[in-house]
Amino acid sequence: MWDEVPGTGHAVVVRAYMEHWPCKDRPPEKVLIIVVEPDGQARDRCPVCGQRGKPAEYGTVRRRTLDVHGKRAFLESRLPRIICGQHGKVTAAVPRARHDDRFSRPVEGFAAWQAAHLPWSRAAAGLRVTWEALADITARVAADAAAGRDRLAGLRRTGIDEKSWGKGSSKYLVIVTDHDTGRVVRAAEGRCQTTVRAFFAGLGEERARLLTHVSAGGAEWIHPVVPEKAPQAELCLDAFRVVKRAGEKLDELRRRLAGELRAAGRGDEAATLGAGMRALRKDYCKLSPGQRGTGLRMERDVLKRGLVFWVKEATR
Repeated sequence: MWDEVPGTGHAVVVRAYMEHWPCKDRPPEKVLIIVVEPDGQARDRCPVCGQRGKPAEYGTVRRRTLDVHGKRAFLESRLPRIICGQHGKVTAAVPRARHDDRFSRPVEGFAAWQAAHLPWSRAAAGLRVTWEALADITARVAADAAAGRDRLAGLRRTGIDEKSWGKGSSKYLVIVTDHDTGRVVRAAEGRCQTTVRAFFAGLGEERARLLTHVSAGGAEWIHPVVPEKAPQAELCLDAFRVVKRAGEKLDELRRRLAGELRAAGRGDEAATLGAGMRALRKDYCKLSPGQRGTGLRMERDVLKRGLVFWVKEATR
């Protein structure tokens, strides 16, 4: 049972016992200590090259593992310092844990999953680790997941946009996504042409020629670079910017028409125009009966004045 609970592959559980840890301003905490030793296949291995070395001296090492029945648990190992022919004297590798790390791999995998689904403050409190420790764990797991994986392979339709991660004009990340898979393929700090050029440098000239569409938000630091690095790709505005610009043009049109109506002494029609614009932006299925009537009147007036064509021209 103990071999399965902590997930200690290539290790044998020798014994388990409880230990009392003194705590400030509260009773001592009971923690579970699981004593393990590597099996014959994993014993005395170099953590870098994996070659078996000659034991020189021994020491005891503890690493945090998954909690057991609500209690913090630690894997305790008596590890030797081995002499590796390639890397000299190093501490032997531990099964299911990184070299010089205080956590086992099952803990790191669970912590990274928590960090992806919860606010980091809540995830750290639930795991009973510091925020900084959780950040380090997540960085290590993400690095392992990205190792040997080319996220830019097969990129054809991509999107480039920025995301603010704090207060200040300099705290932005440039996010590059793959529209075909819906995945993030690159994230880098700095909202500037240098960051976009770094993306194309990592993509390479050959793969840049395979791009067919690049969506962006109309930013001046994106649009000059894309035609330069991928002239064959069609540069598109993302849907959010299209809707935003169309809304801005509709607001300009509403304000101009409302001013003309009020100047002509037709204030009631100007008020109806404002209500109609709000109804025009709302899902028709969610409109109230009054809003639907307003929307129909607005549609008739817009068609009557030929403003649909004006809006199309203004939002190009």
